[in-house]
Amino acid sequence: MTVNNKRVFYVKYLAHNIYADILKNRPDVRLDRLENESPDEVAAPILEAAHAYQIGAARDELARHFHVDHDLLRRTPNLLMVSSNGAGFDPVDVDACTAAGVLVVNQSGGNANSVAEHALGMLLTLSKRIIESDRVLRRQRDVNRNALIGNEAQGKTIGIIGLGNVGRRIAELCRGLLHMKVIAYDPYLTAEEMTKRGGEKVELDELLRRADYVSISCPLTKESRGMIGGREFGLMQPHAFFITTARGFIHDEEALEDALRNKRIAGAGLDVWAKEPPPPEHPLLQFDNVLASPHTAGVTREARENMGRIAAEQVLDALDGKRPPRIINPEVWPAYARRFERAFGFAPT
Repeated sequence: MTVNNKRVFYVKYLAHNIYADILKNRPDVRLDRLENESPDEVAAPILEAAHAYQIGAARDELARHFHVDHDLLRRTPNLLMVSSNGAGFDPVDVDACTAAGVLVVNQSGGNANSVAEHALGMLLTLSKRIIESDRVLRRQRDVNRNALIGNEAQGKTIGIIGLGNVGRRIAELCRGLLHMKVIAYDPYLTAEEMTKRGGEKVELDELLRRADYVSISCPLTKESRGMIGGREFGLMQPHAFFITTARGFIHDEEALEDALRNKRIAGAGLDVWAKEPPPPEHPLLQFDNVLASPHTAGVTREARENMGRIAAEQVLDALDGKRPPRIINPEVWPAYARRFERAFGFAPT
């Protein structure tokens, strides 16, 4: 086996050290680490030799010149695949990768349970007004508990936007634990498939009108960017809560602020932001009925280890010529296969 003839690099951090541990067991694979501040004389030879880029999914933690775009692809002529640390792939221009014959994969499903539990935690905290009660107790004496009456979630309707790995787990938890009715919007799934995943297929407007809780769990794409704005918040019921553990830019933050200020919805649980982490003076952080976290829904010890392991296994399988199971741009396969064969002398299966 040729030593270090397959080159993988990452910038700043990995999801878990298990990724490096798995790759170290392969003498034919070399793993390089770069920093955001790595000078060009250090970075350039690593980029030029790389076959795979294990990229962090947190766009604001990664220096702009290490986002995957036309410029980086020009500096990585041998690059065959880009693998995100998580389910998201915000720092990756998928169209540019496809044009360059570069495969893009993610680790979808690896943190699904962690994210779903976070969404459920937000749902219950908002319903029971736990965060509001906590805040008022810290500020006032002789708190009137009758001013903090909450609601049970049992039997209510949750509308899930995106019934993939996370959405399906949210549906399972809400149906199983709380006997909630689950309706869902996902234009990429049939009604039959959505029924199997625990949700009734509806259109987006119907979901917004009917749901007591609206939960976003779809990826950020050209289609989903800006999907929830002023019009959509206006369709929601005044007692409904908006929860997102997906990605910033899917919802319009200014429109959400307006909906909260004018009491058009009851509150919001926000794990994702246009700028991450948001500054303390962010307008949405000034509302007591907003529950906030800094994109930590999928950040658990269990999820990090799971994603590190499946990312390492998927990269190694791809470098061994196998077809990865989590491809974002499957249409690139013929061009990718030709480039792979030129690099390693055999065609991927």
